[in-house]
Formats: sequence, C-alpha cells, structure tokens
Amino acid sequence: MAAFFNDGVIESLQAFLNLQLHPGRLINDFFAVAGIGGTLLNAAAVGLIGVILVYATGISFSGTTFAAILTMMGFGLFGKTPLNILPIILGVTLSARLVGKKLRDYIIIALFGTAMGPLVSVLFLETGLDLWQGVFLGFLGGTVAGFILPSLAVAMLHLHQGYSLYNMGLTCGFLSLFAASILKAAGLPFEPALVWYTTDILFLKLLIPGLSILLIGMALVREKGKAFRAFLSIQKQSGRLPSDFTDLESPGGAFLNAGLLGLAGSVLVLAVGGDFNGPVLGGLLTVMGFGAFGTHFRNSWSVVAGVALSCFVFSRPLSDPGPVLALLFSTTLAPLAGQFGYFTGLLAGFIHFVMVSQTGTWQGGMNLYNNGFAGGLTAAATVAVIQWYRNNKVEK
Repeated sequence: MAAFFNDGVIESLQAFLNLQLHPGRLINDFFAVAGIGGTLLNAAAVGLIGVILVYATGISFSGTTFAAILTMMGFGLFGKTPLNILPIILGVTLSARLVGKKLRDYIIIALFGTAMGPLVSVLFLETGLDLWQGVFLGFLGGTVAGFILPSLAVAMLHLHQGYSLYNMGLTCGFLSLFAASILKAAGLPFEPALVWYTTDILFLKLLIPGLSILLIGMALVREKGKAFRAFLSIQKQSGRLPSDFTDLESPGGAFLNAGLLGLAGSVLVLAVGGDFNGPVLGGLLTVMGFGAFGTHFRNSWSVVAGVALSCFVFSRPLSDPGPVLALLFSTTLAPLAGQFGYFTGLLAGFIHFVMVSQTGTWQGGMNLYNNGFAGGLTAAATVAVIQWYRNNKVEK
C-alpha cells in the first residue's frame, strides 16, 4: 500500500516488472533503480513468497520464521526479486525429495538460501547470452545451487558451532566461492557493483521507526507486563543458535526486543550520518528479525563497538556504505559476546570489519549475506582459538 500511495499503482507495477531483469549483485540499491514504489512492491512480493511457503508447508510461527521473513523483505530492497529466488527454492525442494523428506524439513534453508538470488541474475543478465538462453541458464544454475544448500548448511553450522546467527550467510558465501571461480574461469569479468541511493527522503527515515513502534505496541497490548519481564529475561540469553526467543520467553518479549532494536538501529544510522536507503533499511529489518532469534542489546553492543573501533583504526568514515552496513549486520556475532563476554565481542567486531571488507570480492557479490559470510568465518576462528585454549590449559 505504501508503494502505491507513494508512486501510484501503474508506475509502481511497471517499475516492479522492470526490476525483475535488473542485476542483483552486491550492492545494487533498488531505490536508485526502480524508485520507492517499485522497490517496496518488490520487497513485499519477496516477503509474501516467504509467508506463503511457511503457511503452505504447515510450519508454525516462531522466532526463526519471523527472522526469515523480515530478512527476505529487507533484501528485497537490494538484491532479491521473485524471479531470482524461485529457482533457489525449487532446488531446495528437489534436495528434500531426494532424501525422502518434505520441503517443511528444510524450509528455513529455503527461505534464507534466497541470498543466492544474485547468482541467478548473473546467469540471466551478465553472461552475454541471448535472454532466453540466460533465463534457462539462470534457472538451471539457481536450482543446482538450491539443491546443494541443505548439505552445506549443516556442515557450516558445525564449523562455527552456532556462534554466528547468519549461518546461511556462511553457507551461501562458501558456495559462491566455487560459483564465482567457475564464472571467472569462463571469462566473466565481475566488475564491482555499487549502486547506492543517497537522496534524503523523510518517508524512508520513518519507515523502520514506524514498524518498530507497531511491534512494541503489539507486544504491550498482547502481553502487557509479561512482555517487559520477558524482554529482561531475553537480555540474559547468550543468543547462540538456536535461540528462539518466542519459545524460550514469549512472543511479546521477542516483539518488544525486536522493536527496540529497530529504534536503536535507526538512531545509530542517524548518529553516524548514514543514508536511509535499500541496503540500510534491509540491515535494520534483518536486525529486527533476529531480535526474535538471537540478537539483543546486551549481546550485541560490544560487537558493534568493535566495528566502530576498527573503522577508527583504519580511517574509514562510519557513514560509508561498507562501515554502516557492518555496524548493523555485525550483530550476527552477538552470541560470541553473549557466551564469552564483552571483550570477545569487541575483538570479534573489530576482526569482522576487516574480513567483510574483503569477502565481497572473493564471492563476486553473488551472496547477499556477505556480512554473514565474514561473520561465520570470524566466529569459526574465534571459537576454535577459545576452545583450544580452554581444552589445553594446564590446571594449577
């Protein structure tokens, strides 16, 4: 409705249709490509696909599905389109069939696995083939990628042991390394992509605070004082996967936590002078989504501080695209601070920014969860060092 109200029905639909054949590699801010109406319509369509899949497979509402739907909508602002995510979902469905299971058993992998939508767009649009040949190749490549994802997701979870919330970010990043290597060997140049919307629009600034206040209101109306008590209890959780706050505490407490994180994130972006555009709004929606599944104030502030410290040391303005996104998405490492303390969180945030500055190039921008890729690598290394030290320290 916001899309139609802002740009009109016909204009929004036309921009939405044009967007389906636009490249989606990091970073392509759809607000700069399709305007506000077409972009919001695309995000709503991507989120709606997620909602339909959840209901069609009979999965009950949980913190995981809440995080998945908000993350899908967020990345529908800068990379995912209905056209480039459907082959991924089909691939995961076929993988489930192969081992005699149903899609509902892998639904979370299917939803988060849509991070590889840009791979489909690359094969559609950047290989130099005729459109119909590109569409066939993109459909085939996306289906194969989705088919492989379930097996990799389990292995990657073991690697970081649940200390990175964006497990599919590491999974898709790992798979994208192979895909990018093959395409580079075939001669695809992979020119860096950076389309970043900088127009100051009040409506975009108010979008996340408005949604946050709505969530907070729903929590307080639904559960009143219980929601606040659950919110306080959530702050004591480590956040290590799987930490479904709707189940461990209450839906009201999880909504309250998510809403307050959305407000805090918006204030943070304002404070550093960041742009409120597709990637930043996508980051805020993702942080809010994981406010029901692992992220809270107590386990995330030191990680964010670590990113800020890293930017200071390496002379990177916090308002630049990379730093402002790292400030938001670094909360994937919140479980490290929740389990091992604030110093570990600070150190992890510092390393995370160094890593995420490089990993986008490694995977050719085809994994939208690049911070999840860097966060997973950082978490795996950090946990390995901590556990080696604890297991080998001689007791006195």
